[in-house]
Amino acid sequence: MGRLGDADVHAAFVEFRAKETDKCMSAQCLYCQSVRAKNTSRQRQHLLECPPYLNAMKEHNPNSSILEMATNGTPTPAMKPTKKRDHETMSNGFPGDIPGLVSRGPPVPKPQLERDIQLTVQLNPKISVGKTIYGDSNWVSFISGHWHSRWGKGTVVPGGQEKQLVAHDLSTHVDSNFILQTHDHPPAYITVSCQGWRVGPPEILETLSDTTKVDSVDPKSYSFRTYLQMETGDQRYLHLNTGMWVGSGIKRSADVVFDFYKVV
Repeated sequence: MGRLGDADVHAAFVEFRAKETDKCMSAQCLYCQSVRAKNTSRQRQHLLECPPYLNAMKEHNPNSSILEMATNGTPTPAMKPTKKRDHETMSNGFPGDIPGLVSRGPPVPKPQLERDIQLTVQLNPKISVGKTIYGDSNWVSFISGHWHSRWGKGTVVPGGQEKQLVAHDLSTHVDSNFILQTHDHPPAYITVSCQGWRVGPPEILETLSDTTKVDSVDPKSYSFRTYLQMETGDQRYLHLNTGMWVGSGIKRSADVVFDFYKVV
């Protein structure tokens, strides 16, 4: 079993072979870029005296055994943590920056979401294609619809379609393709590709497929999330070609309604 702090030491260095003829590995500190022979004890001693490392630990990992050793002279014994499963790590939040990354350059910009489009589409009854190796397959065609946004408004051209793939737990993957027509004179036409998942408790998802009960379902009891991309050759709307949107939707008896947020 490794000594206390060995994991912190190894995480703070990257190992490499300086020359092909070298028999021993070298180690470079990710925080100050110093290079030394690979030796855990000497690497630990280096970290105890490395200001960039100690400052990073104070900010991002104040419980670091190396930091406590540098501050108090002796580390506080700690229980070895149990390895968390992936879903537990996800539910407890992002673990933080890669060690040393922040100290070597500017932080990665955080994207923002801006509400940009609201869209409603009336649907024909679904057509069941049958059970496939991936799940139950359905096709749904679009009757019509309308939309408005920060950059325009208009209608949904009849004839769009959506492919649905229903998993064994009733989670449903949707893949839609349709065309928006603007109210300009002359109008512009914008093709839309939209994919995502409708997920939730099986009993809720089952109710969503019943047109006589779907309007009684609380939209917060399930998740209907998608991402959207658009394409057009119209000079007035070329900025849409490079945009990205994520959406949240609700299903009703005769239509679906989406709010789309632009990622900026």
